[in-house]
Amino acid sequence: MPTMGNQRVVLPIEGMSCGACAVTIQRRLEGAAGVRDANVNFATGKATVTMNEGQGVVADLVHAVRSAGYDCVKSTTVLRIDGLHYSTGVGRLEEQLNSMTGVLRAAANQATESVTVEYVPSVVSAHDIEASVAELGFAISEPIAAEDPIEREQLRWRYETGTAGLRMTVAGVAAVLSLLGSLPLMGSMTAKTADPFGRLMGLIDGPLRTVAPGLYSVEAFALKIFLLVLTTMVIVWPGAKFYSAAWRGMVRGTADMNTLIAVGTGAAFSYSVVATFLPSVFETAGLPAEVFYEAVNWIIAFVLFGRFLEARARGQASLAVHRLTALRPKHARVERDGLETAIPVEEVRVGDRVIVRPAETIPVDGIVLSGESEVNEGMLTGEVLPVPKQRHDRVLGGTLNLRGAFALEVTAVGKETTLAQIAQLVEDAQGAKTAIQGVADRVAGIFVPIVVAIAIFSFIVWYIFGPDPRAAFAMVTFVTVLVVACPCALGLATPTAIMVGTGQGARQGVLFRGGDILEKMHELDTIVFDKTGTITEGKPTVTHLLSAKRSDGGSVSAAEILRMAASVESRSEHPVARAILNSAVSRGIKVEGVERFRAMSGRGVRGIVGRRLVEVISVAHATERSLDLRDLGKSAELHLMAGRTPLVVVANDTVQGMIVVTDDVKPSAKRTVARLRDLGYDLFILSGDSKAAANLAGSAVGIDRVIAQVDPTSKADEIRRLQADGRKVGMVGHGINDAAALAQADVGFSLGSGTNVSVQASDVTLISDDLRGVVTAIELSGETFKTIRTNLFFAFGYNALAIPVAAGIVYPITGLLLGPVIASVAMAFASLSVVGHSLRLRAFTPSMM
Repeated sequence: MPTMGNQRVVLPIEGMSCGACAVTIQRRLEGAAGVRDANVNFATGKATVTMNEGQGVVADLVHAVRSAGYDCVKSTTVLRIDGLHYSTGVGRLEEQLNSMTGVLRAAANQATESVTVEYVPSVVSAHDIEASVAELGFAISEPIAAEDPIEREQLRWRYETGTAGLRMTVAGVAAVLSLLGSLPLMGSMTAKTADPFGRLMGLIDGPLRTVAPGLYSVEAFALKIFLLVLTTMVIVWPGAKFYSAAWRGMVRGTADMNTLIAVGTGAAFSYSVVATFLPSVFETAGLPAEVFYEAVNWIIAFVLFGRFLEARARGQASLAVHRLTALRPKHARVERDGLETAIPVEEVRVGDRVIVRPAETIPVDGIVLSGESEVNEGMLTGEVLPVPKQRHDRVLGGTLNLRGAFALEVTAVGKETTLAQIAQLVEDAQGAKTAIQGVADRVAGIFVPIVVAIAIFSFIVWYIFGPDPRAAFAMVTFVTVLVVACPCALGLATPTAIMVGTGQGARQGVLFRGGDILEKMHELDTIVFDKTGTITEGKPTVTHLLSAKRSDGGSVSAAEILRMAASVESRSEHPVARAILNSAVSRGIKVEGVERFRAMSGRGVRGIVGRRLVEVISVAHATERSLDLRDLGKSAELHLMAGRTPLVVVANDTVQGMIVVTDDVKPSAKRTVARLRDLGYDLFILSGDSKAAANLAGSAVGIDRVIAQVDPTSKADEIRRLQADGRKVGMVGHGINDAAALAQADVGFSLGSGTNVSVQASDVTLISDDLRGVVTAIELSGETFKTIRTNLFFAFGYNALAIPVAAGIVYPITGLLLGPVIASVAMAFASLSVVGHSLRLRAFTPSMM
């Protein structure tokens, strides 16, 4: 994750057509001022850039993208500002807006009292721009219409697929017409008899002569002019993007998929134009003046068809984030001044009181103030059973209230909500690259020049050694090699699988911090579990209250022991603290205030209650300090052997009593352990509790390797020891005590209800506390990595086989050439096969439902 002092910017990119495009843009971005790291993902169509804060601006990034021949998705808005005509602060307003991260240009016009702002909506929002204007004291007369970023993204995909579909349709109609116009010329096109598509045309020739005999009486030159006009129209509009992109790349010294299509079809078109108007150039050499107009049209039509299907498939692959954010309702019912008002969810603020009725989606994160209900959290956690909610319980925005009505106090809005953070994690993971993808990117970066070199070499060989008409055969192989090559498949192999895999994980309540985590998980052989809150419920309860005898024979009452302990624990967030507090509340014991509170890591807590220093500490820490446990020592041993946790209550260095708590094992723990053992993993429990308590939990779930009595600072050391033995370790933890161990492990799994520190330190976050999510994450990573390997094998294998065949290597044996039209079909099929194979991950079902 980016460290402090870094700024992360996501730019939607326009114009990418293959993995080579992504590599070109990434290199330009890496050279921009202040950029620490850049990652361009062809499948998502986005660039993720990490910059040194204060050292780079978004405008420089946009310029870098444009310098590579591409562009960024931008928005332009016009702000109507009251009184701007008479204001003297216009320059200051422009300066403030232009200084905003994500604003590319801001220009004020006093005559029209408006400011035109061009900005990158993925970086800065319309609301941010309005707030910046208000800071300077200006009033906007017409608020900017709020933009929904997810809706904007969906519109972008729909526009892309719609445009591709229209271009494909026009090119397809032209291709059919050009085929009909070319059939009467087939008799003089001897080179096409070796092309499977040419032979298909031959099969159509006979029936067409019967149906439309007049077509065959049209003069050959007139047919060629018709084909020339038709093909020119296809090049000028449906295929224009290929040529314009190729030209921009050539000017900037780059090459991509557009280059291959443009050079291939351009060569065939130029060859055909010469054969149309200067047939003597070929005839004097004893060669027929063949034309390939129909091949140009069919190539463009099939490539556009492939891109249309590919755009739809990539849109489906990116649905995960869309589905998550679509869970949030657009309005919330807020109670203010005793009145309920429905307002846009963007206007809800922390601390507001929100009313949620039955069958409504909860709009924001909050704490239940009154009422009770059951909530379906399955859309976030994957859990199928409804979760009861009552006063003080936490509820999450985007989940569905089933029965009762309740009021909640808002604790998080906007980007701070759990739903927004989940969506951000998924988007980050989808945009990340794996090590194996780096290999594909390096190949894609040099792919196009190599293919062009092979095409030129095949042209020369066929022109010198090929059969007559040598020029026509050489042209066919040259164009076919260019068209059949497919860097798109290489560029899509890894990111589409990661997109679908991480999206499917989010639906199952499993969040991956990056695509590389999927690769690391594939290498794990050891899983280490924390005990409290991970193997166990993390909801301990008080079972015994024991008083220590004083020297005078008396003892402190159980209620007094609980009052002292609950008072000092009231400042702690530890599950044991909550258990002690709940026990005090249930007994009607009043809790006092505490001063100078301090949590002693792995030992307990202390603070001033009344005028006494009260401590609640572990038996081990009491023994370290040589405190006199008196008659409680034997009781402590018995409870430890039974797997319970005794806590010593001390006042002014004198033991007052003991509180015993216990924590039940999670119902899912035993099944999870059994499944992981079936998968071949070595399993450990790592705990700060006593050996007896840790061993009891281990025997309850089936783990016999237990590392106990480890303080929080030493947990990471234990992980290092396991790694020193050559193990690849996954750590499953819950809470701040596990943060260091989670970070040290090869892969850290954090339960979603853990502290923010442990979640940030982990590589995989399980939104619920259910341990079955560990198995789901491991199984999903295995399926995703298997899909990536299959995709790459197909992509590399396809090109390794298709390019030699396109060059004519099988012609001496079969008498057949692949041909440019069939090559365009094969190229489109290669990309679609990779995306389609990745989409199979959407059917993934965990073994532990």
